[in-house]
Amino acid sequence: MSETGAISIDKIRGFLESKGVKPSFQRLKILEYLLKHRNHPSVDTIFQALGDDIPTLSKTTVYNTLSLFTQKGIVASLTVVNNELRYDVLKDPHAHFQCAICSRLYDIPLKNDLFQTDFIEDHQVEDIQVTFKGVCKNCLKSRNVLDKTS
Repeated sequence: MSETGAISIDKIRGFLESKGVKPSFQRLKILEYLLKHRNHPSVDTIFQALGDDIPTLSKTTVYNTLSLFTQKGIVASLTVVNNELRYDVLKDPHAHFQCAICSRLYDIPLKNDLFQTDFIEDHQVEDIQVTFKGVCKNCLKSRNVLDKTS
């Protein structure tokens, strides 16, 4: 389920079932949102985006669904600025770049060998998160424009 294009609800339903998750309407819509919006959303972002279309949706339901998806290996949770949790649909191993100005997260492709853990003896690696921090290209562009006009 690494595609980001148009994915049918039937494919999402089948994917959830293959992971042992009952595909309720709310779960289907939350996963569909995550697949369509690769912006590493928070619970609040997802709730605000889907709340009008799903009147029975609550923040608690979004949180519980994302917790279940995390347990089942469907999504990864990322801790960002101010310990805010964001969610990322799992796909090929990748890192993140977080902008210090706008806080946006970008997926950064990496060579798979960075994620090899064979050399770590006597420990069990359960999660790897690589985050680069700095200023994104959009904020750099804005900063350069501002510098030239002042």
